[in-house]
Formats: sequence, C-alpha cells, structure tokens
Amino acid sequence: MRLIKIFSCLSLIFFSASSIAQLPTIQLIQSGNRISLRGLSVVDAQTIWASGNNGMVAKSVYGGSHFEWIKVTGYEKRDFRDIEGFDKNTAVIMGVDAPAIILRTTDGGQHWQKVFEDSTKGMFLDAMDFSDNNHGIVIGDPINGNAYLASTTNGGINWQKLTTPSIPLNEGEAFFASSGSNICLLNSTIKFVFATGGKSARLFVNYNAPITLPMLQGEQSTGANSLAIFKNKGMIVGGDFAKDTIQKGNAVLFNLKQSGQFSFPTTPPHGYRSSVIYLNEKDLICCGTSGVDISHDGGLNWTLVSKDSYHVVKKAKNGQSVWLAGSNGKIAQIIF
Repeated sequence: MRLIKIFSCLSLIFFSASSIAQLPTIQLIQSGNRISLRGLSVVDAQTIWASGNNGMVAKSVYGGSHFEWIKVTGYEKRDFRDIEGFDKNTAVIMGVDAPAIILRTTDGGQHWQKVFEDSTKGMFLDAMDFSDNNHGIVIGDPINGNAYLASTTNGGINWQKLTTPSIPLNEGEAFFASSGSNICLLNSTIKFVFATGGKSARLFVNYNAPITLPMLQGEQSTGANSLAIFKNKGMIVGGDFAKDTIQKGNAVLFNLKQSGQFSFPTTPPHGYRSSVIYLNEKDLICCGTSGVDISHDGGLNWTLVSKDSYHVVKKAKNGQSVWLAGSNGKIAQIIF
C-alpha cells in the first residue's frame, strides 16, 4: 500500500512538471480580412482591442468569441499602428502620418474624437504606451534630428509635446512602427525607456546618454523593434525584418540598474521578432513574421512555438489572457 502511495505521488509530480513544460497552443480566432493589425490592447479576459490599416479597429467584449469590426468614419484610409484600451467603452488609437493623429472613443468605438494632431512635415508616430489609465506617452520618428515625444496625464484627452530637453538621433536612426512596443512608460522614478533601429540601434533611459545596443544594425531594416520590462529586468527583440529568419543579433537582455551591461540569450528567438512581453519574471513570449517563441527562464533560452506570422503579442492588464494579431486580420489566443 505504501509503495502504491509513493508511486501515485511521483506520478502526480511528473504529470505536473510535464504540464508546465508543455508548449502553449495558438488558437486562431479571426483571419481573412485584408487588414494588417499592429495595434493590440488586452484589457481583461473579456475585452480585446486591435487596430490596423484601412481605418479599421476590431473589438471583442466576449472574450474573443465574437469580434466587431469598426471602420472609423472619416479616417477610412488611415493606418492605426497602435491602440490602448481602458475598458469596453474607452480607447485611444494612433494614426501614424499625413498628418499624425490620435483619436479617442468613450462609446465603444461608435464615435471617435480627435484629441491630437501634428501636420509637421516628416511626422510619423511609431508607438504609444500607458503606465496607468491616465499617464501615457507617444513616440515618433525624428523631426529636425530629434526624437518626437508627446505625453498625456488624463487618459489621452489632452496631449503635450515634450520638446525640452531634446533627444538627438543619429543619421538614419529612427523607430519601427511594427507593434507599438518600442517604448515603455514606467510608473517609477524612471519615466520612459525606448529603443531605436535602422542605421543605429540604441537604448534610451529618460534623458540620459543613450547606450549602443549589441544588436543587428546599419541597415534600414535592422535594429530594435520591441522592448519589455519586468521590474528592473528588460528584454529587447528585433533583428532584420528583410531577412526574418536570421537569429544572430535579434535579442538582448538588460537591467535598468546596470547601465550599459547586456547579456545574450543562449538560444535566441528563431528569427526577426517585432514584439515581446513578460508573462511573469521567468516566462516571456515574442513574435514576428517568421514565428512565435516562448522562454521559461527569463529570456535565456527560446523555444519555437509556431512558424505562423504575427506582428504583436499582448497580455491582459487584468488577468492572464494572452493574444496575438497580425496580417490578413489574424487574431489568435495563446492557450497554456
């Protein structure tokens, strides 16, 4: 009898470990629309917002079982590269250029109010991030050689350009509007962290001197695309989207308390990656046009989950729900 109990306990331990080690599955929920989705915001297990080109926004308030596709009236040809959802009724979307705009809805996307516009020549917004429901920041390609920043303190109702001090960028250095995640606004003494790409790939922490990233760079298609931060730990992914299966120089780890010190994954993600998130301190997910990877050891080793193409991955602000979005109107849930 005692041997049976011991065997049962060992079997239970083995089963639990095996369950944890199993790879997640990707459940495709939506596809087939000629919409490239790069904006994604998961409020909770029920509310998911996504945005893309052709003036389109997708929204579910049923946990993904049904998505409503919304064409933003008056902006039917705009490319909304990023979105931030606050609840099932309230969200802001970012239109990249000609001119750069930010719109806000409080009725679930039925009506949108323009809350920001900049028609400066060369304007191109790349990413937006909120540290809470009030404080947000948006970043754009350089104007007159300086990074473009604007912020809000009231949930996107009003925006203020940040012009002093200026943040100069190198020639050919800019940002990728690939997933709206190359900037993090932190609710701490560190206000913002962002990463660049192109001819130069660098890490900027507030207005401190930038740090060169040990990643692929030098071409228009190379550099950092996305960063994620958990407490003081950080992960940056990118690579070369023109050669999206190259693993070399596509990921780096850093620590905000150890300026200029980087480490590299032993097994990097399997190609160019445009988006990365922390699920917790140890578990991370990243995605790109050549696939989806997961890490269970803080980003040191990555396992390929799928070769399917996705632009962006996001975890729920409230809860554990994780979603992906990409080209052709693809929206998928990651099931653990």
